[in-house]
This record gives sequence, C-alpha cells and structure tokens, in this order.
Amino acid sequence: MSKNLTQRSLSSMRIRMKPLVRGALLAMAIPFALGLTAAHGAERSGESIVNEVCANCHRDGKNGAPVIGDQNAWATRKAQGLTNATQHALEGIRNMPSHGGNAGLSSADLERAITYMVNQSGGNWIEPPSAAAPGAQRTGEQLVKAKCGECHLTGQDGAPKIGDQNAWVGRVSKGLNTVIASGIHGRGAMPARGGMADISDSEMRAAVLYMFTESIGSKTK
Repeated sequence: MSKNLTQRSLSSMRIRMKPLVRGALLAMAIPFALGLTAAHGAERSGESIVNEVCANCHRDGKNGAPVIGDQNAWATRKAQGLTNATQHALEGIRNMPSHGGNAGLSSADLERAITYMVNQSGGNWIEPPSAAAPGAQRTGEQLVKAKCGECHLTGQDGAPKIGDQNAWVGRVSKGLNTVIASGIHGRGAMPARGGMADISDSEMRAAVLYMFTESIGSKTK
C-alpha cells in the first residue's frame, strides 16, 4: 500500500468520520506509534521478544511455564523440535494462551523466542533466519487483486466484504494485530495466509490495511 494511497484515503474521510471509525483508526495507529509493527521495521531478536513478552511467565515459572535456565524442564521441549514447539505456542497449550498472549507475535517471532529460551536452558539451536520474503514485497492492492479479492470482493464464506465499513471497522476495533494474525494463521473458512503460502507477514499486513482503507470511507453494502 503506497504512502499516497494512505494519505488520499485518510483525507477523504476526515470530514464525515464516525466515532466508531475513529476508534478503529486509533486501534490501527497505536501499534505503529509504538514502533512495534511497522511492515518494514527491523525484526526483533529472540532475546528481545522473550524480555518483552515471554519472560512474564517463563522467568519465574508462572502458571507452570518452564523456567528459563531449567534444563530438565526444557529437555522435553527440545525433544519436540522447533516446529512442534512453535505450533504449540501459536495455538496455545495448557495455561499458555495462543501466541503467548500477544496476537502480534508472528510464527517467526515465536521461533526466535523459543530458540533463545532453549539455548538459555542447555540447548544449542541456531536462531532461524529472517522470515522476510525474498525479492520485492508485493503491495496490498496487488495481493488483494491476486487472491484476497476472491472472497473479500463478494463476502464469500463470511469474509468481510471490501467496502463494508461496519464489517471492517468492527474487526479492526478489536486490534489490528489480531486481524493480521487471523489472516496469517487462518480463521473460520479462511485458510492460513489466505491460501497463499508464500505471502509474508508484512505482505499480509499490507493487504489488510489496503482492504480496510478501501472500506472505511464507504457505506455498508
């Protein structure tokens, strides 16, 4: 999604913006203001993610979480392998909520965090490489025209229709990261990554933002 598109979309709705729309925009803008979710921002290290999120439970063993540094507790996690451990973190397991309680964490974020905790507990795993897709990133508009529009232009299978202001405002009001995480990991009839296995997390963000900005200036259809 280009900068000009964003500015044009925001300018067109300033005069007649409804309170609910303003709330959705605020929910969308806060993560960017905090610098946590910019599409092209630097990826956080496993240590950084653990300190910000995971350590809340894994530092002291809260709710039965394996304590960082406890080799016995982490031995079974190491035996599971990174793929299985990451899937458990994504879906949630026992007392741990999905995404470790932070919907903005991508699968790549969780892989780095898990690798860091394993290595702090007697492991010697290699931190996964950047999850960024190779080559030039596709725009939100390109992705919507290539795939997302198959459902979001018509509302197929309950997908929020592009242009349906109420549908998109309601979703983004719950948190932009939550909407993007649903697109990445799948929700209801929508498969993971919208059915495009090669779409990166930042590309999914661009697609969601494109559909949202195309809808917030419209009346419900």
